[in-house]
Amino acid sequence: MGACSAPSLDRRPGARFLAALALWAAASTACAEAPMAIAHLKVGPHPLKVEVAATESQRSRGLMFRKQLGRDDGMLFIFDDPGYYAMWMKNTLIPLSVAFLDGDGVILNVLDMQPQTLDAHAAAGPARYAIETNLGWFAAHKVKAGEKVTGLPARR
Repeated sequence: MGACSAPSLDRRPGARFLAALALWAAASTACAEAPMAIAHLKVGPHPLKVEVAATESQRSRGLMFRKQLGRDDGMLFIFDDPGYYAMWMKNTLIPLSVAFLDGDGVILNVLDMQPQTLDAHAAAGPARYAIETNLGWFAAHKVKAGEKVTGLPARR
């Protein structure tokens, strides 16, 4: 009697599929880790360099896991539509202040936020933008509700 053997399979299609999958995974990781755009704003007369979080993924991550933020640096969140948005500090290691802005760049309110908390910090009105900076940045520059932010990038 002859020995049983498994049928011969052409392994090349499987290898091609795995190679394509590996390339897709590498490209997805590269896109996910791509740096955010940078914008230079004026908050009243004060310059502020911000990373721009314009996608859902970027807004969800925000400043999580950062250990520091430059003195005059921050993050600008651009929302798709005006709304009563709120921020929290889950997985955020540094204390921050947040300013919510309307569609014209006018500051609606400024709130201080402590690291690693789940407290909701909400906009006082329909916001189109939010800016997070180091805790106390707005107070140190005497920036309050009603002031205008210029240099905002065009909305999508």
